[in-house]
Amino acid sequence: MRIGVDIMGSDHGPGVPTRAAVMAAKELPESVRLVLIGDPNAIGDALMKEGGDPAAFDIIPSENDITMHDNPTKALPSKPRSSISIGFHMLKEGKLDAFASTGNTGAMLVGSVLSIKPIPGVIRPAICSIVPKENGDYGIILDVGANADCKPDVLLQFGLLGAMLAKHVYHIEDPRVGLLNIGEEEKKGNAVTQATYGMMKEQQQYRFIGNVEGRDLFNDKADVVVCDGFTGNIVLKAVEAFHDLLEQRGVHEPFFDRFNYENYGGLPVLGVNGNVIIGHGISNDITIKNMILFTREVVESKLSDRIREALT
Repeated sequence: MRIGVDIMGSDHGPGVPTRAAVMAAKELPESVRLVLIGDPNAIGDALMKEGGDPAAFDIIPSENDITMHDNPTKALPSKPRSSISIGFHMLKEGKLDAFASTGNTGAMLVGSVLSIKPIPGVIRPAICSIVPKENGDYGIILDVGANADCKPDVLLQFGLLGAMLAKHVYHIEDPRVGLLNIGEEEKKGNAVTQATYGMMKEQQQYRFIGNVEGRDLFNDKADVVVCDGFTGNIVLKAVEAFHDLLEQRGVHEPFFDRFNYENYGGLPVLGVNGNVIIGHGISNDITIKNMILFTREVVESKLSDRIREALT
């Protein structure tokens, strides 16, 4: 297995993701080879500082890398030698089994759609987030930013994508899928959620349990919560802000500590022909290490193949 790691996407510079790669390599089996994509001099210096063996990694040079300020649509064609462009090219050519980055999220989404392309039958790929549950488990919410406006058929399919992730990566045998709404009743919500409810109720591919409200995000009512990317992104940012606020006030209740995104590292782009993992640009070395370890789990789950089979 070969996992590509974008060394140039971190807000902290190449040293942090290189250190994370060294940490991850110590926990990965010999069958997993990490491919570090970035400035070879910076990577070499960081490996020397961390005591990492350059021979234990493949180092692929990049230049003119994509920044957080670049236009995602224009950046990939205008910067073909950037770390993100090279990562997607190698993934498309089968030279990588997965590509993980904490770089420009928009560019990662554009690369996922335009380079390796959506799985046939997928209307719109989605990105998701993990939500801790009060019983100690975790749930999934999607979409959280890739698709601000969604039609009912897109939300219907998000339910399938989320259920597949929950089952094959998080090993939830029969995931319960709920539709985020302003009330539990079938006729609640706007025209989109009402139409989506009817479609979800009729489908047979996953277990739909009805509408869920915002207060149900952290209880055991649903394993997967579906919403449009506009709503999901607001929920995600509110949860992250709440965690940070409690941390600043010195509150260390174990449940709220589980809101820390560092525990999860990154999450896959769902519905594309390959394994693409996106992490936070502000991630520290432990977070990126966890992202790399999670990437291996996604590859081993054969999630993309299973989604393709479900849509056939």
